[in-house]
Amino acid sequence: MSFSLGQVDWMPSPPLVPEDGPIDFDHLHRMTLGDDSLEREVLAMFAGQAAELAASLAQLPPNAAILAHKLKGSARAIGAIHVAAAAADLEIALRKGADPAEPRVTLNDTVNQVCQAIDAILRRS
Repeated sequence: MSFSLGQVDWMPSPPLVPEDGPIDFDHLHRMTLGDDSLEREVLAMFAGQAAELAASLAQLPPNAAILAHKLKGSARAIGAIHVAAAAADLEIALRKGADPAEPRVTLNDTVNQVCQAIDAILRRS
């Protein structure tokens, strides 16, 4: 039997970046298998880790690129796409020896936004 791509009903892809806030809750929901208490636990852990890493990165320690990479991975895991992008920008700047001032400010802003969003979520729960 012959098959043609014209016979396929195509579906639009979801956006790569969440449109409604600092966290992609669909991604988080999938990563936590729909367990609401696990979502809250993961969000609380991420908020603490993100704040700690951002504070460390403000000092630009010798391992700053490694810390930015760690934050990028953690942010991607929970769906904090904007934090992940900002951490990636800082990591790239640090590894290239470029001025990290602007990426650091952006990272601090995105971490603050996601931590505020997480705090609001945890207070509702």
